[in-house]
Amino acid sequence: MEDYHVAEYRKERNHELGLFAIFDGHLGNRVPSYLKDHLFNNILDEPNFWKDPATAIKNAYRSTNHFILENSMELGPGGSTAVTAIVIDGKGIWVANIGDSRAVVCVGGFANQLTVDHEPHTERKRIEKQGGFVITFPGDVPRVNGQLAVARAFGDQSLRAHLSSEPDVRYVPIDSTMDFVILASDGLWKVMKNQEAVDLVKPIKDPRAAAKRLTTEALARKSKDDISCIVIRFG
Repeated sequence: MEDYHVAEYRKERNHELGLFAIFDGHLGNRVPSYLKDHLFNNILDEPNFWKDPATAIKNAYRSTNHFILENSMELGPGGSTAVTAIVIDGKGIWVANIGDSRAVVCVGGFANQLTVDHEPHTERKRIEKQGGFVITFPGDVPRVNGQLAVARAFGDQSLRAHLSSEPDVRYVPIDSTMDFVILASDGLWKVMKNQEAVDLVKPIKDPRAAAKRLTTEALARKSKDDISCIVIRFG
């Protein structure tokens, strides 16, 4: 199992924070394990977090990746995708991701994807400009240098020159139309459309039971990847 997750509540500067994340590792579990323990602290320790959360999140992703790469002797050659969500005072949610772990919100019963899947074929120009290449072998998906199926990730020492750790960051205000958010690794999304996932979760009020239902369904659909899933309910 190379997936790790965070689901915790914390009080900071008289604000109530909900911290949620999925880290989908590859080539070992040391990088996603490190992210689980350190990424949110790094984000919240950014001096401008409360004034400019988007910039703080980007800076923390970048500096965390730099640390991982500089300490690959201890953390290993592997890497991880990430999707993170920070709920502030129940009024808004900051979502960020690198790679293909995804966040999907249900608004009025309809699925809306909050994150971007960072696939090699969509970032081919940047990868080639940085000296890499994208190739698709028969029956396979496009891969960076024939190895990794995502264009952005933490770690991956051997591909560090060609990958990006720049997250896409998005803020969504929480209102009465927002029912829940699903965070999940690609083991879910490879076998399930966004709306299908939302429709499965809608009747289940308990977030843990909802996440388990999604995982069970993905396994029934023969998902071959690790599957991690968090459901954040509002109201």
